[in-house]
Amino acid sequence: MKWGIISTAKIGMEKVIPGILKSDSEEVVAIGSRNLESAKEAATSLNIPKFYGSYEDVINDPEVEIIYNPLPNHMHVEWTAKAIKAGKHVLCEKPLFIDPIDAELLIKLRDQHQVKVGEAFMVRTHPQWIKAKEIIDSGELGEVLSYQATFSYFNTDPKNIRNIAEYGGGALRDIGCYPIMTSRYLFNENPEQVILNAQIHPDFKTDILSNAIMKFYSGRTASFTVSTQLSPYQRVHVLGSKKEMEILIPFNAPTDRNTLIKINNGDILQKDIEKIEIPACDQYQLQSEAFSDVIKKNTKVPVSLEDALDHSRIIAGLFESLETERWVSL
Repeated sequence: MKWGIISTAKIGMEKVIPGILKSDSEEVVAIGSRNLESAKEAATSLNIPKFYGSYEDVINDPEVEIIYNPLPNHMHVEWTAKAIKAGKHVLCEKPLFIDPIDAELLIKLRDQHQVKVGEAFMVRTHPQWIKAKEIIDSGELGEVLSYQATFSYFNTDPKNIRNIAEYGGGALRDIGCYPIMTSRYLFNENPEQVILNAQIHPDFKTDILSNAIMKFYSGRTASFTVSTQLSPYQRVHVLGSKKEMEILIPFNAPTDRNTLIKINNGDILQKDIEKIEIPACDQYQLQSEAFSDVIKKNTKVPVSLEDALDHSRIIAGLFESLETERWVSL
């Protein structure tokens, strides 16, 4: 499958495009930027044959079959819609929607033009998450009632889009979406009620520390802490009535070493730990191959527009609870 990239965003240049290029079944044929020289530099550095000085030119390139959209959050819907109208399949970075109301337009366009559109959660196709769900579904942990996650990094650059409120910045949208998506995936359901406590930066007006709780219809609970101004760290714990599971590097899984899942067999001193090693892989390569496979076989997108809508509704509900200082029913 032939990919076109709109924007020379860092996530694309450093993670997604190199991942696509590792695959024998995928090819990046074009990249575009609003600055032609930037597009040329990007194309040269990654050996991409064509470069354009506009996003439209990439979308309208007849050779391009899939558009990857890593534009800032507030531009996701506009340019995904343009790509769909041109008959292209689209993999768009998360969060696809800032406002849930925008989902109706893209779902309608997707169905009208019969293309595949997905939200780019690379963790969804990483083997460690597939294994984690297998463990939960097998009943090995017993009755699973609790998901706990922590995800943080440190970024105080006022020019960085993660710190610009009008661009959809802040911890909850940038990285809080990962615990939201993965808890839904592991539990196979949506939360019923949510509540959020957050610290808002006085100048950026973005949430720099968010603590959320989500209650599910089954009685399960997912809680998470995300921050843009804490020491870099990430971890996921899933607790069952018999055992506890820990995913050590759940979101930014390295490509140069194995990832690890730990199963604590009920010992508070952790003397009886089972370690499950997942062979090293590139989750961005797997993401691109999985998306292409969906197109070829006409199967379900790993993280669909409907999933993206659920994520945006949950995030909107969390922000509503911050304003009202009470639980919000979804």
